[in-house]
Amino acid sequence: MEKGLLRRAGAELFGTYALVTAGCGAIMVNTQTGALGHTGIALTFGLVIMVMIAATGHISGAHFNPSVTVAFALTRHFPWRDVPFYVGGQVLGAVSGALTLRVVIGDVATLGATQPAGSVGASFGLEVLLTAMLMFVIIAVATDTRAVGEIAAIAIGATVALDALWGGPISGASMNPARSIGPALVAGVGTDQWIYIVAPLIGAAIGGFLYQWLRQPAAQPAPAEGAAD
Repeated sequence: MEKGLLRRAGAELFGTYALVTAGCGAIMVNTQTGALGHTGIALTFGLVIMVMIAATGHISGAHFNPSVTVAFALTRHFPWRDVPFYVGGQVLGAVSGALTLRVVIGDVATLGATQPAGSVGASFGLEVLLTAMLMFVIIAVATDTRAVGEIAAIAIGATVALDALWGGPISGASMNPARSIGPALVAGVGTDQWIYIVAPLIGAAIGGFLYQWLRQPAAQPAPAEGAAD
C-alpha cells in the first residue's frame, strides 16, 4: 500500500473511531444518566461528523462510511482500487471505538448498536431513505464546483443530525454499515443487522445517482423556426 493511501485510510479509521466513541458513547451515557435525551444524541452524531470532516476532509475526503465510499466509486468520483482500504479502515475504526466504549463505560445499551424499534420493513425503508438524503447532500457539496465547499462540514453534519432526529426512534438512523458493525460485533448483537449493511448501500447509491442526474446541464432549447431570419 502506498504511503498516501495508508494515511488516507488512517484518517478514515480515526474519523470513524471518533464517530462511534462520541455518537454511541452518547447513547450509553444517556442510558445511564438521562442527561442528553434523543435530541442530544442526534446532535452529538451530527457534531462529531461536522468536526471530523473539518479536521480530516483535506486528507481523505472524510467518508467515515462504507456506503458513502461505495457510492462515490459507483458515481466515478472515487477509484474502486482504494475502496477496500477505506472500508477496512472504517470498520476497524468502528470496532476500535466500540471496544474503547466497552472498556471505559462498560456493557451499557449494547454499546449503542442499532436495532429496529419498529418493524423490519419500516426500519429498512427508513435506512434507505435517510442514507439517500445524506448521500445526496454529501455528493452535492463534495463534488459540484457550484456548491460552497466551505460549508460542507456544516451541511453534512446537519443532515446527519436531522436524519437522526426524525428517523432515529424507528430505525436507529445508522446510515452507515461501519457504525453499526462495530458496536454489534463487540456487543454480540446479530439480529436484523443485515438491515444496516444492505439498506445504507442501496440508499447511498440512490442518493448519489439522483444528484448525478440532477446536476447534468439542461439541454439548450432549439431555436424557434424563423428566429434566425
